[in-house]
Amino acid sequence: MPKMGESIMEATILKWRKKPGDRIALDEPVLDIATDKVDSEVPSPVEGVLAEVLFKENDVVPINTVIAIIETDATAAAPAVGEPAGNVRRPSAAAAATAVPYVPAAAEVPHQSASTTGRFYSPLVRTIARQEGISQAELDRIPGTGQEGRVTKKDILAYLEQRKAAPRAEATPSSVPAAPPTPPAPETAIPVEMGNVEIIEMDRMRRLIAEHMVMSKRTSPHVTSFVEADVTHLVLWRNRVKDEFRKKYGENLTFTPLFIEAIVRAIRDFPLINSSVDGTRILVKKDIHIGMAAALPNGNLIVPVIRHADHLNLVGLTKAVNDLANRARQNQLKPEEIQGGTFTLTNVGTFGNVMGTPIINQPQVAIMATGAIRKKPAVLETEYGDVIAIRHMMFLSLSYDHRIVDGMLGGSFLRRVADYLEQFDPQRSI
Repeated sequence: MPKMGESIMEATILKWRKKPGDRIALDEPVLDIATDKVDSEVPSPVEGVLAEVLFKENDVVPINTVIAIIETDATAAAPAVGEPAGNVRRPSAAAAATAVPYVPAAAEVPHQSASTTGRFYSPLVRTIARQEGISQAELDRIPGTGQEGRVTKKDILAYLEQRKAAPRAEATPSSVPAAPPTPPAPETAIPVEMGNVEIIEMDRMRRLIAEHMVMSKRTSPHVTSFVEADVTHLVLWRNRVKDEFRKKYGENLTFTPLFIEAIVRAIRDFPLINSSVDGTRILVKKDIHIGMAAALPNGNLIVPVIRHADHLNLVGLTKAVNDLANRARQNQLKPEEIQGGTFTLTNVGTFGNVMGTPIINQPQVAIMATGAIRKKPAVLETEYGDVIAIRHMMFLSLSYDHRIVDGMLGGSFLRRVADYLEQFDPQRSI
């Protein structure tokens, strides 16, 4: 199982493209895998015949674990991915199915930032532990099924299920008698809707999105601010130059790179927007990596990242936006292309919506939504007095993490983006 990203320690086998006995060419896709970031194909590192498959579809496998054996023309069995042939380990089904036991603690302490055992924990595992109130000492006692005994997401979730079912020890002073336990409240059964109902099971991507959205709302106190911007100059300029732009650079000029250009300028003015939270520390990112929400063929959204967006001119931003959007639609994004974003833009106007209240893409602290651009009557101030004119207007909204972004910073940043869009130079050259 290949390593698909810095913080990814396991992947799910979605589909085997080959079956035992099939001949495989060098770099030919053997299987499809999925992480919590992206779906990917795994190419064969050698040419030969697929001799054995060690895991089934939908199995969750730690990275660097042998998942298949390919017989080469030299008749030497080699692992498909990860390890040399001498290190082939055939996992037992019993071991994989072993439940993670709950290890009760007599008295738990607040979560610590460093493991006392030197054990490695992925950022995802640490985040779950922090959110569920698992102390470092308790985390160190959880058995791990990952590489070198590491705790995987599956391990910690199984542990939480066991912890909910097990009685928790309480530290009670000996001089004070323990109060009788409070009887549990009766569970309210969720009624099952009867009648003309279609039941749709969430696919893997939808479940991941759901978990991420709930985690974000639980982590960050969300506040959303709105402004309305007059983007008439920008719209008329794009309509005038888009054909020339396509002929000159071979790219369609959409509004997205123009929005990103304004966002980057505003981030330079308000750098705290480009940050994340680590406990009581604020990490201000010096690099500006802009995520842009893009639609997948199944209707879900993914957020590829334009790295160092502040280093790109309008042509470079346009090429990056079009390339990422096209490959998102074809499920061809690489794991590293959807990681490391520092600020996110989502265009709800694509769906005809005039405004939205987006959910922050953790661990970022802000996300902007751009609404549909519509012609509306607006009041203009002129040297001869106020007049009513037809203008191209749009709403911008910014959801931000109120732990570190207050109303003044969030509102000022949003207003600055709108100012840059409204002050767009209609005589700008391409």
